Amino acid sequence: MKTVVIATKNKDKLIEMKNAFNELPVEVMSLLDFDEMPDAVEDGETFAENALIKAKFFRNQTGCACIADDSGLEVDALGGAPGIYSARFAGFHADDNTNNMKLISELDRVGVEESKADYRCSLVFVDVDGTEFEVDGTCDGVIKKTARGRNGFGYDPYFYIDDNKTMAELTLDEKNKISHRGSALRQMVDILKDYL
Repeated sequence: MKTVVIATKNKDKLIEMKNAFNELPVEVMSLLDFDEMPDAVEDGETFAENALIKAKFFRNQTGCACIADDSGLEVDALGGAPGIYSARFAGFHADDNTNNMKLISELDRVGVEESKADYRCSLVFVDVDGTEFEVDGTCDGVIKKTARGRNGFGYDPYFYIDDNKTMAELTLDEKNKISHRGSALRQMVDILKDYL
């Protein structure tokens, strides 16, 4: 059975991703299973470049096949920001709360109450022999300045999938059916079913 390392320490993201790989003949691990793992230097200019950087870096660190994603929020009124800087929008040590406060302050700065937005995810698999697969997923919605819901993470409480519901008001199963990461994971599982 092949060991696949999911290149994240984010426990919420890990739950989403591990569930998707249940049907594959793999042993799933994460960076939390390794001691003192250094961080990859994500200096790519796109989600896909950063996902590939992480997958290769942690494949080399662990000696195992690796899956990495880079994902984030793109807000039309902010010219696509925060984009690849979504996780560190409010600085390198930002958390969900500070990133969301920065998002609201940026909407205030440009004078809008809401904006079309999308979540985007690039997901990359890199095997020990150098085989690579890359898929992308998106989820369209609207960013509003009123938070709703307690599920999810990141910008989910502000990301409305319709007029009355945010991503943070969905169950994990509901979210996985429509989310950017859920879409990318389904595509990757289909590829890996054939590959493995």
